[in-house]
Amino acid sequence: MSRPAIPVVLANPRGFCAGVDRAIEIVERALAIHGAPIFVRHEVVHNRFVVEDLKKKGAVFVQEVSDVPDGATVIFSAHGVAREVQLAANLRGLKVLDATCPLVTKVHSEMSRYGREGKTVILVGHAGHPEVEGTMGQATGPVMLVESEDDVANLQVQAGTPLAYATQTTLSVDDTAKILDALRARFPDIEGPRKDDICYATQNRQDAIRELAKECDVVLVVGSSNSSNSNRLRELAEQMGARAFLVDGAEFIQDDWLTGVQRVGVSAGASAPEVLVEGVLDRLRRMGCEVQGSTARLDEGVSFSLPLELRGSREPS
Repeated sequence: MSRPAIPVVLANPRGFCAGVDRAIEIVERALAIHGAPIFVRHEVVHNRFVVEDLKKKGAVFVQEVSDVPDGATVIFSAHGVAREVQLAANLRGLKVLDATCPLVTKVHSEMSRYGREGKTVILVGHAGHPEVEGTMGQATGPVMLVESEDDVANLQVQAGTPLAYATQTTLSVDDTAKILDALRARFPDIEGPRKDDICYATQNRQDAIRELAKECDVVLVVGSSNSSNSNRLRELAEQMGARAFLVDGAEFIQDDWLTGVQRVGVSAGASAPEVLVEGVLDRLRRMGCEVQGSTARLDEGVSFSLPLELRGSREPS
């Protein structure tokens, strides 16, 4: 007698956020208007499938502005860039399209304002992440980076120094709350933004996977290994007691992951397209699983406008 199908439950919301949608559309519309090649500094979003698809359409990804030919168009990624990168592009006379997520731009504005006010900024984030490098590069005053409560305890700050804090937008909500509590406990007068800098998409996807992991033995998170928010989803699922795996696509799923499993959960990071989720579901069906409930994505009701010069152009192909 054949065993019953293993139920699969989808997290909602999942996948693309408004900032990622905007960044990809900026590249596609720029290609439609100006033609290939269009140069993009760093990966426009952290997803291998998206980057490869845009390469096929004519996008050329470079590491630095100096790699862009004279007179060309360059797009800054959704993670944002430092002031020196903006200046370098201007000095080169390059045509710039800025795909920085507006929620990251908000953090940049906070960094700049705190510096002008004479405050030292403590930035909560992951060292080396492009968003953190861009945010630190937008500062107009001293910046200190912390990644943990221990880092807060070890900060060397002169007494009387006016302080403010900001955070990377794609961090673990729970971990960041603990770090901010530690900052406030040590520096009671520290100033922060009126609203948490963790973006709505990060918050919503973490809330959804927290509930998903409570009822699933295994959770698959669709996303690339360099995606901060995707890694946080996998970590959170594990913290909730599930076995969790980050997969770039269906081909990375291993058969033994489902051995003895009663229920499988599937989510996707904010830079992972739904086509990859559909591929994962097809693979799970072939492995003896059955998807429960609707597969439609939840509309979060958030959208960001395109740069003025791209509005009203024909839809990307």
